[in-house]
Amino acid sequence: MKIKSVDLTISAIRRSQYPTDNKAEYLLIGRSNVGKSSFINTLINRKNFARTSSRPGKTQTINFYNVNDEFYLVDAPGYGYAQVSKTKRKKFGLMIEDYIINRKNLRCVFLLIDFRHKLANDDIIMYNFLKYYKIPTVVVATKSDKVGITLSQKQRNMILNDLDLVVGDEFITFSSINKEGKEEIYKKIERTM
Repeated sequence: MKIKSVDLTISAIRRSQYPTDNKAEYLLIGRSNVGKSSFINTLINRKNFARTSSRPGKTQTINFYNVNDEFYLVDAPGYGYAQVSKTKRKKFGLMIEDYIINRKNLRCVFLLIDFRHKLANDDIIMYNFLKYYKIPTVVVATKSDKVGITLSQKQRNMILNDLDLVVGDEFITFSSINKEGKEEIYKKIERTM
């Protein structure tokens, strides 16, 4: 896949603001600070297009990135961050839930998890939620460059054991540093567009 153009089309807080051009959409979801912005920037070959922040919980809207005028990468607020008020967390949750359940353009969810750590309960709950609604999912283990070769297989086994992936879902290790997994993500998008 060759990235020719990227444009932040809209930052939406309600369904009426979503794009209406019926392009395929790929939702990026994960805990705050899992590396969603770095994931986007790596995929689109830009350094700071999606703003990375040292302050988790920065994304507070559903952001639609139009790629090559062919599909959208959709960035949702991160979950599981304590310094966002309970009211806001609930609002984010309902906004994401509504998108996942009702959005016909959604082709696949990229569920980002941090490869360095044991899965958080929130990650397991999110995966099970996606399975309940039969949403095709790719679990993307970010920051894989920070995990040594000997620990890598152990981490992979632990995560797959905790998640119990359903047939058809995929697990990809990803690094925004050495670009591991980037081509696999491209192929997944091309197969499902």
